[in-house]
Amino acid sequence: MQPVSRRRALLLGLTCVAGSLTACAGQNPVADSTAGDDRTRLLYWPGGLSTGVLNAATTQFADRTDLRPELIDGIYRDRLLEILGAGTDIPGIVGIRGEEIASLVPRADLFVDLHSLGVDRLMGDYVPWKWQQAASPDNRQIGFPIDTGPTATFYRADLFKKAGLPSEPGRMAAAVRTWKDYIASGVELVKELPKVKLVRNGTELYTIVLWQGTQRYIDETNHFIGGEAHIRAAWDLSVELIRKDLAAGITAEDGEGWGEALAEGTIATALGAAWLGYDLKSLAPKTSGKWRVAAGPAIGANYGGSFLAIPEGSADPQLSFDVIKWILTPENQAKAFADAALFPAATAAFEMPALQEPDPFFGGQRTVDVFAESARKAHRVYEAPADAKIHDAYVKQLAQVEDGTKSETQAWTDAVAEGRSIGDSLGVN
Repeated sequence: MQPVSRRRALLLGLTCVAGSLTACAGQNPVADSTAGDDRTRLLYWPGGLSTGVLNAATTQFADRTDLRPELIDGIYRDRLLEILGAGTDIPGIVGIRGEEIASLVPRADLFVDLHSLGVDRLMGDYVPWKWQQAASPDNRQIGFPIDTGPTATFYRADLFKKAGLPSEPGRMAAAVRTWKDYIASGVELVKELPKVKLVRNGTELYTIVLWQGTQRYIDETNHFIGGEAHIRAAWDLSVELIRKDLAAGITAEDGEGWGEALAEGTIATALGAAWLGYDLKSLAPKTSGKWRVAAGPAIGANYGGSFLAIPEGSADPQLSFDVIKWILTPENQAKAFADAALFPAATAAFEMPALQEPDPFFGGQRTVDVFAESARKAHRVYEAPADAKIHDAYVKQLAQVEDGTKSETQAWTDAVAEGRSIGDSLGVN
């Protein structure tokens, strides 16, 4: 059975958010536990935190609390809301996925304002745009950054070399500077290696290009802008990729198919954030040493990166905050990168030994150099609560172009119409 990747879990969560909260929540319940005055529950999802750091935290705070990390598989956001809504046995600390923070910021009342606990003294040590993602319009700070999601191009150096393309990271990045270069290199690669595709699907390219921009589907005045040029540009690049038969047609939901393609070496690149390295290692461990990471056109976006928060009504918010501060120190964020490919939000961690070590999976490459550059180029992009659901609609239409069931013209028309309809239903102008 293939392990569930973080991107797979993310997409499952976004799909379920659109449906019934109750129906989704029961799929993977948190293990039962007996309430106790000295107990601090910490809820998170697979790969969301470093197991090593969590284990150390239970020892670090043993004289103050019985810290109990509780792992939730599957639809994390819905289970979280169910637990918070129950009103009893409130966890001391909870994780919030970066992709879901926009939908929870309007419910800032569910969480303790970290400003009240002294977070302002620490904010300068972490990338500023990450704090902004977890701040409400009235300046309540609900989340403390676990990690960021700086993007890059993961690629199979051996396949690039076989195809006669630059295979070392510096040379690859110099040759593939733009998305047009990326597509052109894919044409050459597939020509030389007919059994190989450039990327899993067109959605990967579409999402990264969109996330690199300055706007998404809704602007800060709550107007739908899903039919404008910045969306169409990302769409057209993805359609070009599909039209040139460079995508493998493996959907994001098909984790098993993707794992098999990675293991068999039939996909040459993967576009995504630093945490994607964790997925590659989990899904295709026998390809260790064959992968590299390059800058090129994929850097400068933030895709993911999550938070820890303190629910309103938790027993001891100050204790919870002390635990959070310790788990997310620069030193522990550096350890989390080594353990689980969680790229630090704390800038001091970039220079720490845990990030500077060569990574055998990536052929001994020091991947921090690429991701640090990407993180410094990343920026905050306004994300409305409805953005994720609208994005899902566009992705589904793009998938129909890829599987040949709909023309690109009709799919674009339908994507804009559906996006506008979703926005209307959620109060977007």
